[in-house]
Amino acid sequence: MRIAVDAMGGDYAPAEIVKGALLARDQLGAEILLVGQPEAIQPLVDADRQGLRIIPAEGEIAMTEEPMEAIRKKPRASVCVAMDLVNQGEADAVVAAGNTGAAMVAALLRLGRLPGVDRPAIAALLPTVKNKPVLLLDVGANVDCRPKFLEQFAWMGFLHSRHTLGVENPRVGLLNIGEESNKGNDLAVTTHQRLSECAGLNFVGNAEGRDIFSGDFDVIVCDGFVGNVVLKFAESAGQMLAQVLKTEITKGWRGALGTLILQPNLLAFKKRIDYVEYGGALLLGVNGICVITHGSSRAPMILNAVRRAQEAVQGRVLDQIKNQMAAMTV
Repeated sequence: MRIAVDAMGGDYAPAEIVKGALLARDQLGAEILLVGQPEAIQPLVDADRQGLRIIPAEGEIAMTEEPMEAIRKKPRASVCVAMDLVNQGEADAVVAAGNTGAAMVAALLRLGRLPGVDRPAIAALLPTVKNKPVLLLDVGANVDCRPKFLEQFAWMGFLHSRHTLGVENPRVGLLNIGEESNKGNDLAVTTHQRLSECAGLNFVGNAEGRDIFSGDFDVIVCDGFVGNVVLKFAESAGQMLAQVLKTEITKGWRGALGTLILQPNLLAFKKRIDYVEYGGALLLGVNGICVITHGSSRAPMILNAVRRAQEAVQGRVLDQIKNQMAAMTV
């Protein structure tokens, strides 16, 4: 499997991106195509080039640049070249950190939307108390949505959960302010009705904010404005909990002794709530496998992002979504 990695995107590019890509090559067995400026990448690559190629690109897109304008001005930027590799069949998937908007625009322009998909959605994984993740989408691609878009998100999330995450019959919920079908704004009420009428979709009703981490849902659907707020709140809450626990549990001699005894449990706790473990979010609805990860990504997150990309390719989620969207447009 060949994974194109935008080596120039992100706050710590190219050093941390290359480091994570090498970890993915060694631990996951993926062939890595590092896309970027060769003079910046080559000094970071070890002597063993097996399973690794450097694909030249011209420049990168900064976090502060306006996505559409930047893509237009820099058609050979690293994220564009990475998307081209997937479009041309030279790579099975792409991993992009850095400017999320630029990655989305590049994916739309270079890969295109799947037939029958009105808007792509970013699908992110969040931890739950049942030690299984919940898939939340959209988390930022679409600020304003129509019921039709949310219905498509629900199907794409359902298929992603089933074929990539291995959930046999994913339970789909609609994020809302109450459990009742008549709660929420017009978008929520109309979408609830549409999802209730979807044959084959395991829609189990509204999910309130307190249900997100319960593990009672496998997929939760919302518009990109709400989803992005939830995602960033969840990530910051996880960091806060880990920091408070670390501070409080180590106080005094009892804390020092307890920390020594509980160290394996504490490490397991951190692993469960750390968003780094989830690697990134899949951009669903474009004609290619694209994982978008944090601009602040370091090596471990790049490793896990490549893992997410591999899982999506192996699960043939793209074909599943194509088939479902085709059936819905008949």
